[in-house]
Amino acid sequence: MPYRPAVRHDGSMDPDPKEIVRRGYDAASVRYDAEFGGATKYQAWLSELHSAIPAGGQVLDVGCGSGLPVALSLADAGFDVTGVDISDVQVSRARELVPRARFIRADVTTVEFTPKSFDAVVSFYALIHIPVPEHPALLARVASWLRPGGLFVATTGQQAWTGSEDDWLGSGAAMWWSHADAGTYRTWISDAGLTIEREELVSENDVGHAFFLARRPGGP
Repeated sequence: MPYRPAVRHDGSMDPDPKEIVRRGYDAASVRYDAEFGGATKYQAWLSELHSAIPAGGQVLDVGCGSGLPVALSLADAGFDVTGVDISDVQVSRARELVPRARFIRADVTTVEFTPKSFDAVVSFYALIHIPVPEHPALLARVASWLRPGGLFVATTGQQAWTGSEDDWLGSGAAMWWSHADAGTYRTWISDAGLTIEREELVSENDVGHAFFLARRPGGP
């Protein structure tokens, strides 16, 4: 079900977490790229994608951020790339940094794409900013957008957690996260009709995420 702001005991409303995420990335877009490697990260995953997607294939980047590095790498490799992100600043930067791709400022849980229109859907470190109750329906939508044989490649939570940080990356803005555990994502991805071909733990200091590569059954 969609997230609904909760009423506090004092009668005020908790802010919509999606607005926290949007404002956080608006404030920290450049800082985020500098902190986490910008165009240099995810190289092994992207190299694998280059060889796994049909030449000239259509790819959707969910939570595309500034376009670095996923949309840039895939567009440079000749793929037809569409990115979607909730942050106005991120999308504006992506349009400047990756002019060969197209970018949409939207909530991915409500944006519409034609069924069976993508050869791959990629989402790195974006699902973890969407309220957990919305994840199963979103994964079903992702599966519907894939062509038979299409790939879903994503990072998710490894352990269940929902929380926030007040001054994210020193930007002065808050950030919010929400994710289930890897076993739950395994079930949700399978329930969406996708076949999981690989699952890995991505260790990151004292935390970690799960990496999934799944495929919609069928093919040419």
